[in-house]
Amino acid sequence: MLKQLRISRYLSQEQLAEISGLSVRTIQRIESGHNASTESLKCLAAALDVDINVLNQEELMIDKGSDNWKAMSPILKGWFIINYLQMRPNRATGVRIEVVSHIFAFIFCVMGFVYESILAGGIIFLVTAHLFRLLTWQGDKYGIWYDTEQSEKD
Repeated sequence: MLKQLRISRYLSQEQLAEISGLSVRTIQRIESGHNASTESLKCLAAALDVDINVLNQEELMIDKGSDNWKAMSPILKGWFIINYLQMRPNRATGVRIEVVSHIFAFIFCVMGFVYESILAGGIIFLVTAHLFRLLTWQGDKYGIWYDTEQSEKD
């Protein structure tokens, strides 16, 4: 996670070391997967302007050779490709986007009676809502949802 954050901020290991007050070797060790002390994490979190919990998040990798990946529908694979499911997918988020998209689709379609050009926005929101409904259905079918309450109990 540290390497992704560092690269997203266009920082070299040397620059991050200078900003955080840590050695370059410490940055390299943490990026290669070694455990970091709480003090080191606090320094890095402050330097990167993120919560310390963000640095402790595990990185999720998809094994495209696994049986689960091969059994997954092309539609669900598409969601991974467009990066929606790279973060820990939460069913509630998908449903929320679906509902909000339906609401906006309805509003835009009603406004389309007055301004015809707004109908295109309504159709776009309607398609988005249906795509997220499809995502929710596929997610339920393949059990991809990351349930934070369940993982905290484990």
